[in-house]
Amino acid sequence: MADFHQNGIITTLHNLTSRHLADLESDLLKFSKQRPMGLLLPSLFSELEGEALPNIVKHLKTVPYLSEIVIGLDRANKDQFVHALDFFAELPQHHRVLWNDGPRLKALDEELQALDLAPKEHGKGRNVWYCMGYILASGKAESIALHDCDIVTYDSELLARLIYPVAHPMFNYEFCKGYYSRVSNGKLNGRVNRLLVTPLLRALKSVVGENQYLDYMDSFRYILSGEFSFRRDVLSDIRIPSDWGLEIGVLSEMHRNYANNRLCQVDIAQIYDHKHQELSLDDQQAGLSKMSIDISKALFRKLATKGEVFTPEVFRTIKATYYRIALDFVETYRNDAIMNGLTVDIHQEEASVEMFAKNIMDAGNEFLDKPMEIPFIASWNRVQSAMPDVLERLYQAVEDDYQEFSSK
Repeated sequence: MADFHQNGIITTLHNLTSRHLADLESDLLKFSKQRPMGLLLPSLFSELEGEALPNIVKHLKTVPYLSEIVIGLDRANKDQFVHALDFFAELPQHHRVLWNDGPRLKALDEELQALDLAPKEHGKGRNVWYCMGYILASGKAESIALHDCDIVTYDSELLARLIYPVAHPMFNYEFCKGYYSRVSNGKLNGRVNRLLVTPLLRALKSVVGENQYLDYMDSFRYILSGEFSFRRDVLSDIRIPSDWGLEIGVLSEMHRNYANNRLCQVDIAQIYDHKHQELSLDDQQAGLSKMSIDISKALFRKLATKGEVFTPEVFRTIKATYYRIALDFVETYRNDAIMNGLTVDIHQEEASVEMFAKNIMDAGNEFLDKPMEIPFIASWNRVQSAMPDVLERLYQAVEDDYQEFSSK
């Protein structure tokens, strides 16, 4: 059971009593009369054939308070899109599947590419961005939750707890970040958050000095969780990365756009497990190696917008400071694991730290070598300014895909 301590500058909503799901859903059903709710699911087609997503759909079928479910579908041909429509057809809620690789959405994407407004690379960030545009266009939901489609320990309580803070009419939160412990099958998981992000934030504080942004980021218990919720008005002005820096980028945008008292984090699961990425020690373009570079660059870029000046010497100092702090964390988490009867591979932990330290330096060099890099996808406000009918066209393209293929 969680404690009730408030650490950092962001409100933490705990799971103090293991409140029954029926009570939570009863509240949410009442809230939905005033604040209609939606769910955004970024998915790869391959996840329809895995063990996690069928279980997620089974649980979602019983959720009574959702007005809309929006699924972004990546890496799917026509036959796979038709299969996806059948797969999700059992959902009783109004739902639509964005066929991101279909001719209609690709044609719209090409027009936006010509205006230099479309996402530059494929991935979760691009998928989420188009789904956000559709949610703005449909206007069916005021409070929206987003979670991944590879959660093998999923149940409806995760969703209820995630959306509750932005759905309650008496709460003033615009954004809520989900958190949980990364423990499953007797192992301590979550290496990137434990051994990269937290030690790197502490190292940056040591090297560049205390600042409000670093204090803000260090207040979140699980920065890299893929689960968050928000009010619809958040979507118009948010600028997110399309790479593995998505979660860092979203939190950074919330810091830029809102006061701290409009943001919170909530405990959403006792046990959480999902698809694990490979460490990829020999390939910086894959797995946790690429993730660590993208995350590091996202933090460096944000600090640069705050006036921090980075040089090769500064990055060497950050790397050295990080390395010492991270090794201390390896021991800390080993002791925590032992006391809780969990296993942790110290060799793999230290190998991860060594790779992350090298990648911090490489991320710093990339940051210095590409000063004109624009890593963010344009906000929907900007896109609408350049193409005033873009949301209507996005909405119609999704509807036309549904009408053409849903009966097949």
